[in-house]
Amino acid sequence: MDDQHLQIGEVAARTDLSIRTVRHYHDVGLVAPSARSAGGFRLYTEADVQRLLVIRRMKPLGFTLAEMKELLDALDVLAGSTNPDARRQAGAALDVLRGKAEASCENLRRQLGYAEELTELLTTRLDAEASSTAP
Repeated sequence: MDDQHLQIGEVAARTDLSIRTVRHYHDVGLVAPSARSAGGFRLYTEADVQRLLVIRRMKPLGFTLAEMKELLDALDVLAGSTNPDARRQAGAALDVLRGKAEASCENLRRQLGYAEELTELLTTRLDAEASSTAP
């Protein structure tokens, strides 16, 4: 194996994904290993790792596998195509998906606010209980 390729365990560690999840994303067509070792092991490049990181960022925001594929395909077009129509379509797709990401972020901020309110309430209640039972 050369220094430019990573084995699946290294990729899983770098992306904070399980090996099983990396394999699943391969099985559903989101990311494919760039090479195989002589023993048949999957080998990944830095570009593959970056693709998996995009997927990892999308998952908690509620993106479907189809939306993930759409976004990755659009990024690929913008990175490599000179076709103006293809670039325009890719840009439009990114704009729609960015809107979904923004809405998901807002929802998560709201949920975080609720969690912080609850934590503060519980802390206040515990502090009050501790001071009422202090000698």
